Order: sequence, then C-alpha cells, then structure tokens
Amino acid sequence: MKRNVNGVIPFGWRRGNKFDIKTFMGLSIEDIKAFAMKCLSGSHGSHDWEHTQRVYNLCMHIGQVEGADMEVLKIAAYLHDVGRPYQDESKGAICHGEKGAEIADALLERYPISDEKRANIIHCITSHRFRGNCRPETLEAKVLFDADKLDSIGAIGIGRTFLFAGEVGAKLHNPAIDPEDTEPYTEADTGYREFKLKLSKIRDRMLTGEGRRMARERHVFMERFFERFLQEHEGYM
Repeated sequence: MKRNVNGVIPFGWRRGNKFDIKTFMGLSIEDIKAFAMKCLSGSHGSHDWEHTQRVYNLCMHIGQVEGADMEVLKIAAYLHDVGRPYQDESKGAICHGEKGAEIADALLERYPISDEKRANIIHCITSHRFRGNCRPETLEAKVLFDADKLDSIGAIGIGRTFLFAGEVGAKLHNPAIDPEDTEPYTEADTGYREFKLKLSKIRDRMLTGEGRRMARERHVFMERFFERFLQEHEGYM
C-alpha cells in the first residue's frame, strides 16, 4: 500500500529539514530512538524527549515485573508521543495518539518485526491517552498506559502540569471558576484544573498491578501538595 510521506513526516522535520524515508531502510531500535528524538526536538517542555525517556524507563520496570514483550514495549515507548507536536499546534484538534500511530505505522514498514508485534505497537500508541477513545487491550498497551500516567502524577506530574499551564498561557490559579466549566488550551487551563479533571483520577485508572502500586504513593503526595497549594493561595499558611 502506497503512503503519502508528507502526511506522516516528523513535525520538526517538516519545518525546513528534508525528510527522506529511504534513510530509514533496515531500522534498528536505536534508529527508532533517534527518529523519536528528532520528532520531539521542538516540543514543549511538558511533553519533550525527557518525558519520553522517563516513560521508557517506567515501561522497562513495569514491563519486566508484568512479563511484557520488551521489544514491543521499547519501540512503543519511544514512539508514543511523536504525534504530540501536531496536537499542541492544533490546540487539541488533532489526537496525538492517532497521529503518532500513523507516523509509527509508516516508519515500522522499515523495521524487521512480525505483523502481530507491529500491530501491537500501533495499538499501544493509539490507546495510551488518558482522554483517548481506544482502550488498551494488550499487556504491552496497558504497561505503556500506566507508565505514561505515572509520569503525570506525583512530584514530576505536578511540575509538568504547571509547566504545561505556562505553555498555554494559563493563570497560576482560577478559584472563581469551577474546573468543570473551563476549556483546555486557555488561560483557565491551570495546574489545579488538570489535577481536578485528570490527575486526581489516574490512580483508579491504572491497569497493571505494578502500576497501581506505584500510583498509590504518588497520588498521596500529589493530594497533599494541592491541599497546601490551595491554602497558601488564600494566604492561610
């Protein structure tokens, strides 16, 4: 099946860097890693290459505990956010999970892997979003989902949520507005809004035993932080 290369090229490369798909004939996992790094080279700090590295490390830990296919998991972890810059530029109109799966599908035509494993990698990427419409079904998809969510909670999650709020121009806090009545990618898209609408619910959405174990401690830390945050914001501490 012929593909439109212009529709799946890395976001950073379409901004002036020439893309030649032939460069990636006979890929190794290290090539895939380099490809993902290039895709994310111009990403916002909240979803940059460092986030992908942390998710990869979490996948390696959880995957080994749970008995996952580590080759599938390594590739899926590296590629899970390659569509993120498209979502950010479109202010949420493009789903980065779906876009990333499209990019990965074209790339993996050049990687020596079975059709079953390739399909699993695409499923992992498509289903890793918290707000996505596709539920993780394979063990590897569940591990990637949990690893990605773990990086959204705890101390690192707090840092990332305020970083993202700054990226979209949000205020520090919006006490006069119910988070349920706000919109993403606006000045109301605060760190506390993200906590109420997403981060506070992640612990109960984990899909693996090890993921659930790790999420419990991070959740407690995060709850205590935001309790104090609200108190200090009102000048009570």
